[in-house]
Amino acid sequence: TTPPVVAVQPVHLDPKSSALLILDIEEWTCNVERRPRCLDSVVRIKGFLDQARAKGMAAIYSLTAKGTPQTILPEVRPLDNAPIVQSGVDKFYNTELEKILRDRAIKTVVIVGTAAEGAVLHTATGAALRGLQVVVVLDGMSSATLYAEQYTAWHLLNAPGTKGKATLTLFKLIDF
Repeated sequence: TTPPVVAVQPVHLDPKSSALLILDIEEWTCNVERRPRCLDSVVRIKGFLDQARAKGMAAIYSLTAKGTPQTILPEVRPLDNAPIVQSGVDKFYNTELEKILRDRAIKTVVIVGTAAEGAVLHTATGAALRGLQVVVVLDGMSSATLYAEQYTAWHLLNAPGTKGKATLTLFKLIDF
């Protein structure tokens, strides 16, 4: 049988102890040909990023193996010296991400990006295994197919690494 629709929860964030992780929103991963749903999410990510910046919340970016800071889509491009890590699907792997979060006393990560079944899923799992509260924004993650997004949401709520440690939400359900 088909699993039930996943439940989304309201989330209240402390901007001082939370960080927004924007994963792989690059020209080659987020475009009409590869992931048109990603382009739809960029407008929502930008709106939330603007709110988060206004509240003083950290934004941390990731790149794919072949990405550069210049390939991040202009709508969500980093400001100033925002941290950028570069890795495969788990953005903790061979990067300074854990140290960046620890140095800023981050307790909660809000994860958006593409691909849902890649960077979002594996970085969320890595964060949960490191004891962080994980918030995944469903209307801020994308993939090439809706199925991959649905599977990722189900996996985050049911798999041993993230079960009970990940909260699924929508941008409109987040406040500061």
